[in-house]
Amino acid sequence: MKVWKRNCAAVRRTRAWTMSRDFKFQLNSRSRGPLILDDLKRAIRDVKDFPKPGIVFKDVTPVLLDMKLFAETVKLMAAPYREAGITRVVSIESRGFLFGVPIALELGAGLVPIRKPGKLPAATQRVEYALEYGTDALEMHHDAVGPDDRVLIVDDVLATGGTANAAAQLIGGTGAALSGFSFLIELDFLKGRQRLQGRRVEALLHYA
Repeated sequence: MKVWKRNCAAVRRTRAWTMSRDFKFQLNSRSRGPLILDDLKRAIRDVKDFPKPGIVFKDVTPVLLDMKLFAETVKLMAAPYREAGITRVVSIESRGFLFGVPIALELGAGLVPIRKPGKLPAATQRVEYALEYGTDALEMHHDAVGPDDRVLIVDDVLATGGTANAAAQLIGGTGAALSGFSFLIELDFLKGRQRLQGRRVEALLHYA
């Protein structure tokens, strides 16, 4: 009897320690958020006059070099949609793939690439959208998203919102539910959020 009591006490202590450890981990993850954002801002570098004169390009590749920072970034980008029942993560060519793949794994969802015309091998559906001068288009495999899916669109940067809105139109044509967008960076001064027509938009970093 004494041995049984001692074993029960040990089990209770082990469970209490495990629960306490998990709780501390969750607290630490939440509290690290602002610190991670500071690390992200320091890691992302400005490249002037790329891809053309007058543009300051936000280069995210240094984030990818830091395994821990990259992992935390993925978790933070996925976090707002963790309870949304996402079944498809749609990522936009091409830097969107870098974040879409790990976010899909993080959320336990399938990955759907959206690409420029002629890049996908099977039958596609297509949407054209206006640029400042001319038009462009995006394509998605016609069987990649169905009416029962819940979709998250992922890209690295929200700028003018034209590409993101075109992706949303592609999803709209499938009958699927668009839960929202997740971006690493939002360039607030370009007002891209306004083109997304009140849809849910999450971004980790904002540049005014």
